[in-house]
Amino acid sequence: MKINSYSNNEKFIYGLTMKDDTELENNNMALHASDNLEDVLENRRKLAVFLQSGLGDFVCAHQTHSANFYKVTLEDKGKGSKHMDDAIADTDALYTYEPNLVLCSFTADCVPVMFYDEVQGLTGVIHSGWQGTVKEISLKLFEHLQQEENCAPENLHVQIGAALSQEKFEVDEDVYLKFRDLGYADDFMYYNGQTRKYHIDNQQTVKKQCELAGIPAGNISIDRTCTYMSPDGFSYRQDKKSGRHLAFITKRHD
Repeated sequence: MKINSYSNNEKFIYGLTMKDDTELENNNMALHASDNLEDVLENRRKLAVFLQSGLGDFVCAHQTHSANFYKVTLEDKGKGSKHMDDAIADTDALYTYEPNLVLCSFTADCVPVMFYDEVQGLTGVIHSGWQGTVKEISLKLFEHLQQEENCAPENLHVQIGAALSQEKFEVDEDVYLKFRDLGYADDFMYYNGQTRKYHIDNQQTVKKQCELAGIPAGNISIDRTCTYMSPDGFSYRQDKKSGRHLAFITKRHD
């Protein structure tokens, strides 16, 4: 199973599963984008073995391109792991203090964000498609964590995972205007006069939102793998029937 492992410590384990033609459904991890649910569950079980956990430790949300976030407790253990019906509803970001839970986010071009607070022991994931980015889901969540969970921004570490590159993320004026209206994304956009399309760097815009929340730039890493151009990427823009990557993070018990 292909996995982009991002963590460099034993306490916080996080990464992104990648497209893999040696696995069932090319290692698709999303029940909602599956031809055979049992194949996806088998892929998730293999990931659980890799993480030395169980499928029942996974927590998944029903993602709706919102700016909604949810604090996961032990009562949520296993939600969305085997069935879509019990996934956390209408939510695009999850965070928890609980060890050994595996927080999950699903993407195919959208920006996956994995993060942890090294002092508080908090972990989380964010799904930030362009709609989530213009709704400022990352900025709003990190401000919430500082105000309500007493997280200090200098203790937060953020990994932005593989996503659609600026070269391949071309949009019309309506989407461009939404990014322009943010007031801080101009440096991450350009106009192609030949195609009359705008190109936006969603990853850099998300990184900027993290910085606006006070997180030091040195605490933010970006995987610049393009999900459209890489053979290891699932791309909804390229294939509307695409599978999904799974961004995960878990904290080992002390």
